[in-house]
Amino acid sequence: MTAPTVYYYFKNKEALFEAVVLETITMQGFSTILSAECKQVKGKGPGSQVEAFIRVYLSSFPNKLINTGLYLRRSTQLDPVGARVLLKELARVEFLLIGIIRDGIRTGEFRETDPRMASGCLLGMMNRFIFQRIHFKRDYRANEAASYLSDFFLKAMKTSKEG
Repeated sequence: MTAPTVYYYFKNKEALFEAVVLETITMQGFSTILSAECKQVKGKGPGSQVEAFIRVYLSSFPNKLINTGLYLRRSTQLDPVGARVLLKELARVEFLLIGIIRDGIRTGEFRETDPRMASGCLLGMMNRFIFQRIHFKRDYRANEAASYLSDFFLKAMKTSKEG
């Protein structure tokens, strides 16, 4: 492909880069799977939804779509386009988890707490596994990790009545 052909479709290098980032850094399919799995067990309660969320998150996180070469402009700084796209997709995933936690608090299955903070804690724990796998090629058994994190998080979210 010649440069004039590229510039026919893209105004400049930044526009081309943005198109590549928008096409590559997407987690829409991942967030759709998360949502569908959580809806499938909704009748079993928020605890079951949290378990499904963790299981799917750890086993299906799209690590091949997160190409660090695309969203890092310098060694330590996210490119603004990549950051915007990635944050939007991650916010969708977080919103789903916050909703599940809010439902658990509302129904009395979970203790009173800040749903955003609880979500951030759980996502942080899961992201450590994901980060280790993507950046350091450290493998883990997704089912084993999901079981442990589910148990850990659900115990932390117990109401005082449950002991």
